[in-house]
Amino acid sequence: MAEPLSMDLRRRVLAAIAEGASGRSAGRRFGVSAPSVSRWRALERTQGDAAPRPVGGDHRSHKTEAHAATISSALEAAPDLTLEELRAKLAQQRVFVSYGALWRFLDRHKITRKKRLRTPASRIDRTS
Repeated sequence: MAEPLSMDLRRRVLAAIAEGASGRSAGRRFGVSAPSVSRWRALERTQGDAAPRPVGGDHRSHKTEAHAATISSALEAAPDLTLEELRAKLAQQRVFVSYGALWRFLDRHKITRKKRLRTPASRIDRTS
């Protein structure tokens, strides 16, 4: 993932604009796109500096967490469901969750989806 441009570069571009250069010419001088210069100026006006926001991270888990009780009750009712079966059961209850979001939810809550063997282990040969 790309890293944001440095604060030093942002300060130099904004200082050039403060000295009277246009945003486009300051961007050309420092090798930065005009839209980036515009965003930095807007950030400086609204929050006082042009510091970048954090990169990456989870932005949507709160949507899945809102249905935690429904997911937990579906798992308690039928603990041997696969993820796709669980998704189908949740969809019947009007809770639409992607496969990946459901997997991450279960991982966050330390819920494993290992199937249990339906027969006892063989004493003579390995059971897979």
